[in-house]
Amino acid sequence: METTLRGVGVSHGVAIGQVRHMGTAVLEPPAKQIPAEEAEREQGRARQAVEAVAADLIARGNLAGGEAQAVLEAQAMIAQDPELIADVDRRIAVGSTAERGIYDAFSHYRELLAGAGEYMAGRVADLDDVRNRIVARLLGVPMPGVPDSDEPYVLIARDLAPADTALLDPALVLGFVTEEGGPTSHSAILARALGVPAVVALPGAGELAEGTEIAVDGSTGEIFVNPSEDKKATLTRAAEERKAALSASSGPGATSDGHKVPLLANVGGPADVPAAVEAGAEGVGLFRTEFLFLDDSKRAPSEDKQIEAYRQVLEAFPEGRVVVRVLDAGADKPLDFLTPADEPNPALGVRGLRSLLDHPEVLRTQLTALAKAAAGLPVYLEVMAPMVADRTDAKAFADACREAGLQAKFGAMVEIPSAALRARSILQEVEFLSLGTNDLAQYTFAADRQVGAVSRLQDPWQPALLDLVALSAEAAKAEGKSCGVCGEAASDPLLACVLTGLGVTSLSMGAASIPYVRATLAKYTLAQCERAAAAARAADTAHEARLAAQAVLSGE
Repeated sequence: METTLRGVGVSHGVAIGQVRHMGTAVLEPPAKQIPAEEAEREQGRARQAVEAVAADLIARGNLAGGEAQAVLEAQAMIAQDPELIADVDRRIAVGSTAERGIYDAFSHYRELLAGAGEYMAGRVADLDDVRNRIVARLLGVPMPGVPDSDEPYVLIARDLAPADTALLDPALVLGFVTEEGGPTSHSAILARALGVPAVVALPGAGELAEGTEIAVDGSTGEIFVNPSEDKKATLTRAAEERKAALSASSGPGATSDGHKVPLLANVGGPADVPAAVEAGAEGVGLFRTEFLFLDDSKRAPSEDKQIEAYRQVLEAFPEGRVVVRVLDAGADKPLDFLTPADEPNPALGVRGLRSLLDHPEVLRTQLTALAKAAAGLPVYLEVMAPMVADRTDAKAFADACREAGLQAKFGAMVEIPSAALRARSILQEVEFLSLGTNDLAQYTFAADRQVGAVSRLQDPWQPALLDLVALSAEAAKAEGKSCGVCGEAASDPLLACVLTGLGVTSLSMGAASIPYVRATLAKYTLAQCERAAAAARAADTAHEARLAAQAVLSGE
């Protein structure tokens, strides 16, 4: 009998296939004692396993490229963390085996993360994955992960570690469903980059029996268990219609009546540029520069290294707009040379622009490198600061840009509710706003973007979040300036229409989403988008907001 389940759709498309489950977790190694004379040998085994796993993660990242590479390099840094390794050595010195020392040291660190106001809960999955890989190597057993199969299937997992998601073969993994995660989790972001249909935050997904046929709609978040032939035909037909619409859509983003909405790409480094160009991106709306700083958490990259990386991206978009976000460190992206190590709640501490203003030499070097990278290029460079709270922050950033001799527009990201509420004040100091809807939702609802249990509050359709977007867009319009969206909200084609109706002037997203958004925008007039936006804001829940917008746009 056909039944319907609902999770959170995070990657467009339809997948129909049989369920295969992720491999089980590594078993806890036995807690046996070793003689003192074996301690040095066991410490050597532990270090070799750590280095091997770190090298494997980096190699996987190099193969995957783009955002996946940055995520996997961050995992490699976890594996090699000096404090963790020191803890492992201490445990082995008092009698633990290498595998037990690894397991216990990582478990202790895991407890610290899980207890840090829940903010770091999303990183617990990454930590567990690193631990499991090291322990598996030490035990000489296969690493649990994506199942071997000659036939395509739909993957079911409690959660997917970045190392598994990054190298999924779309020819075999038709789509995936996870019990945990949220719309902005690593799994969701990487699924969109791969173009694999995905649904997350589906309680009970693990109870689906192996071999059960399901249909996954990554747009709506619906899972159809034992779908009828009619349901499969309907879903397949809808998917083919979407594909045909994508093929027919090209050129700049615009509504059907010609209202221009530039469609830009989010990139994490030069490796993401080819996909953005192929998708027809009109520029870059979010150039994350953190990838340069992850190679060495002890020191910032040199000015020359930064110039080389920035220029590669700038050269790819002649006459295009490239919006660079200066280093956004802190919270879940700590850097030893920049961020405090003892903050009780890093999410609410010294992160983003606050870190850079505390270390003006790091900001100055980055701004100078950007100025030199753009010199002589026919590109429209814009530079923005993350985590701007008020006009004082905006002024400090604009002053730093001018002092560095940067010939570019200066902007502020709206990720904190105060910035949306006082957007007009902030715009007295900067020339544009860019809404980071992922963090804006996190801070508006006090809901960690990596915790599946609060994923409904991370839904970008939440009317309160739409209210803050509208406030920011209205302020920018009043000041004659631009207001874009560079969060994951822009990758939802229906929501892109609503954002346009709210007054947003550009949309930036992962390259894979650009064709979907372009095709959907082209179906509706600006007036229709405005009516859909008003209907969504009048709703009380995210689900009702989506339904209300759909009703308006479908003419119901």
